[in-house]
Amino acid sequence: MAMRALYNEIRAMKVRDVPAYLKPRLTWENVKKSTDQAVDRYIEKYIETNSPEPLFHICIGGMVFSYLVNLPVERRHLEHLEKHGGGH
Repeated sequence: MAMRALYNEIRAMKVRDVPAYLKPRLTWENVKKSTDQAVDRYIEKYIETNSPEPLFHICIGGMVFSYLVNLPVERRHLEHLEKHGGGH
C-alpha cells in the first residue's frame, strides 16, 4: 500500500520535481526506520502467530536466489547450444 501511495504521489508530479521529492525520503535514517518497522510488522504477523509462512518465504526466496545466481550460466549454455547446433 505504501508503494501505491508513493506511486500516486509521484505520478501527479513533473519529472523535474521527482528528485527533490524523493531525496529527503531516501535518507539513511528514513530507510533504516522503514526497514525496522517492516521487520517488526513481519515478526508480529508471522513469527508471533506461529505461522508456517516464514518457512515458505525462505524456500521460495532460496529458489529465486539460486535461479538468479545461475541465470548467467544458463544463458551462456543456451547461447552455446544455439551456436553449435543444439545437440550435446
